[in-house]
Amino acid sequence: MKLMLVAACALIDTDGRILMSQRPVSKDHARLWEFPGGKVEDGETPEQTIRRELWEELGVEPCERCLQAFNFSSHAYAEFHLIMPLYLCRQWDGMVRPKEGQQVRWVFPDRICDLDLVPADIPLAVEIRDRLTRGRRFE
Repeated sequence: MKLMLVAACALIDTDGRILMSQRPVSKDHARLWEFPGGKVEDGETPEQTIRRELWEELGVEPCERCLQAFNFSSHAYAEFHLIMPLYLCRQWDGMVRPKEGQQVRWVFPDRICDLDLVPADIPLAVEIRDRLTRGRRFE
């Protein structure tokens, strides 16, 4: 089975909410929610991927030094096996502006699992819910 490396990021605003993005109708898992990010290209680090993808998808530039490794997901899909590190980020330049017609939503960690999530994102959302709470920083 083919292995695919994808990097994702949980942008966290000053209120402690996480930015989630809804997959466009034209893509697999249409209308399901996910952490923004994308496929790691040849020669890229996961951190570089996050910077590129968040700029392309949302018009924001996360501070690469501010990306904090949080956890990862390993998920078998029918066509490939996905490995996805998730980073937390509290600082970025720019205002979130969806560029691919996708919906975005800021969600408190204790409500993140209420979303209809992409399968590989579910265990990461559970970790976010269980380890980040309102008014408390990452532990």
